[in-house]
Amino acid sequence: MTDTTKPLALVTGASRGIGAATAEALAAAGHHVILTARDENRLAETEGRIHGEGGTATIAPFDLADNDAIDRLAAAIGARWGRLDVLVLNAAQLGSLSPVPHIDPKDWDRIIGLNLTANWRLIRAFDPWLRQSPAADVVSITSSVSAKPRAYWGAYAASKAALDNLVTAYGAEVGAVTGIRTHIVDPGATRTAMRARAYPGEDPTTVKPPADAAATILAAITSPRG
Repeated sequence: MTDTTKPLALVTGASRGIGAATAEALAAAGHHVILTARDENRLAETEGRIHGEGGTATIAPFDLADNDAIDRLAAAIGARWGRLDVLVLNAAQLGSLSPVPHIDPKDWDRIIGLNLTANWRLIRAFDPWLRQSPAADVVSITSSVSAKPRAYWGAYAASKAALDNLVTAYGAEVGAVTGIRTHIVDPGATRTAMRARAYPGEDPTTVKPPADAAATILAAITSPRG
């Protein structure tokens, strides 16, 4: 039976990379972690590693493009736990790197849909349960290109810049009247599948592992509340 007394965290994109490492770090720190991603098999691998280290987790495989699934998950978590203590908005899509006039409209819609709209839907759906936590944290994973635009990265950079603003605005709205804090975390160059796609000639051993990014995220969540 799931221990509902533990602080509860939800991590998107938890099947690999930064998301999986963050889920494992949160579980090691005493959270029960809800793991979401499309790949059920890889989610089960993350869950297995968590359980192997003595932690607890639950997998919730679904596509973040499914708005109804987000709402159903929020309702289920609300019914079982009555709160959400940590929401990590990690899942993202790089898309094709191309000049702005050459961005494929379908690619644009997918990038904005996952990197921005799905995260808004998550905040919208889980806001009532974040408000039920005495000390909730919402963490949004960003990129340096959100603040320093780079040629050929237009769609991804635009989605991240918009998400940064959305999450910061949400934090300004709720910060003074609830126990919710928001964090924009740029993990920097990290050894992930997305990084390998963006820099195919790069030696992966020259960039830090996902566990380092997870440590940065956990530090934000556990930082003193002012």
